[in-house]
Amino acid sequence: MSLEERVTDLESRLAFQDDTIQALNDVLVEQQRVVERLQLQMAALLKRQEEMVGQFESFEEEAPPPHY
Repeated sequence: MSLEERVTDLESRLAFQDDTIQALNDVLVEQQRVVERLQLQMAALLKRQEEMVGQFESFEEEAPPPHY
């Protein structure tokens, strides 16, 4: 294998690796966006659940109706 063939082969491999790294980076960026969106949704759900628990606790603290 001549030096020129070896260099060409290395350049081809480098180009392929660059494309692969870029594709992986794109996927990673998209996954990070999904994770951030899910974290926001989870925070909203936790806040909503805390509000609902607070409402149910206030109902439980009320005196029983007079017919008891």
